[in-house]
Amino acid sequence: QVQLAQSGGGLVQAGGSLRLSCAASGGSFRRYTMGWFRQAPGKEREFVASIGWNADITYYADSVKGRTAISRDNAKNTVYLQMSSLKPEDTAVYYCAADLLGSGRSSSEATYNDWGQGTQVTVFS
Repeated sequence: QVQLAQSGGGLVQAGGSLRLSCAASGGSFRRYTMGWFRQAPGKEREFVASIGWNADITYYADSVKGRTAISRDNAKNTVYLQMSSLKPEDTAVYYCAADLLGSGRSSSEATYNDWGQGTQVTVFS
């Protein structure tokens, strides 16, 4: 089990950029595929991006591809989500998650074992 603490998020104008961070503790970070999900008001939580344990594999939802970059620093036990060209429809609570021994292309919530507390991202036009 790993504990995930998120930071970043906030209010940003459409077209702007934002970086979310997720710091892991209590587990062997290198063993985990890390992912980001988001949940907009009134909608189900959806996959955003994932990254394999050594960052050789990244995987993105079509809705964010080309505007978003997931990365990780295993020395800092931290995964990042850099978002640019933000749109109002990106407004959601964003969650990081850890998938033990995942493939790096983990887009299903069911494969993730541990979750961060969530952080609000609001994009205004």
